[in-house]
This record gives sequence, C-alpha cells and structure tokens, in this order.
Amino acid sequence: MSAEGLIIDLPSNWEARIFRRPSQGVETTHAVLHAGNFALPPDAGDYGDGAVQLMGPRSTFVALVEFHPSSRSTALFSSAGFPLPLRPDDASRTTLQHALGGQAGIQRFFNVSGRAWCLYAVLGSFDLRQRLVPEVNAVVRTIEVQAA
Repeated sequence: MSAEGLIIDLPSNWEARIFRRPSQGVETTHAVLHAGNFALPPDAGDYGDGAVQLMGPRSTFVALVEFHPSSRSTALFSSAGFPLPLRPDDASRTTLQHALGGQAGIQRFFNVSGRAWCLYAVLGSFDLRQRLVPEVNAVVRTIEVQAA
C-alpha cells in the first residue's frame, strides 16, 4: 500500500489506511498512516480515537502522523530515522491519549526523509506487551518514507 509518500507492506492479518485530512481555512494538513491487526473504522482520529476503543487485549494499533516541515528543525524531532526497536519496557499506561482499561502506549518523535513524524503505538494489553511490541516493530520496519 502506498500514498502520501508512504509505503507499507503489511502482514496478512493487518489492515492500514494512509490519508491526509482536508484542510480547513489556512491550516495545513499532513500524511497520516493507521495500521492495526483488527478492523479499522474509516473515521478514526489521527491518533486512533475511535479505533483504539475497538481493540481487544491482543490487538495492536500504529499511527504515524506527519508534522509541518518546520518541525523537523526542532529539538523534539531531532532524532533521525525510525526509533526502532521499540521495547516492551517502553510501553506505558500513561502514554495513551485516552486511558482505556488495560491498554498501553508508546510514543516517539523523529525525522526521516526530511519529514517530521510522531510514531504512536497502542497495545491492547499492557500485560501482553512482551508479545505485542515485536508485532508493532515488525510492521513499522516495513514502512518507507519518501522525501516530501
């Protein structure tokens, strides 16, 4: 699957969407990639609101959210390349946008191909993080980012 300068090669039990929200007024919008090992709703928020509520304990969700090009020069996005591997100990119950029973999240900011990104992963179960984080790593490793 490819769109918006992103390419992802998914395992058979995963699905993904790559999109850019329409801009309203003078705002700019940027690429967003969602991937999950469960059925993704078509209208989930950039960080998965509306999708993560559907997750079971063995589910994983990945959002890759692009930021404005000027962000790349800031300290927050100074790390170059995908922040892999994510480790099970990186998972936290407090990293979630919305705390949902038993879930955990991992969030990293970085730049790749001259573009600023946030990688946000949600695990359906903090207790299953040893099993779920390697699945997230395997999927994120398939993502390619083309220069803007």
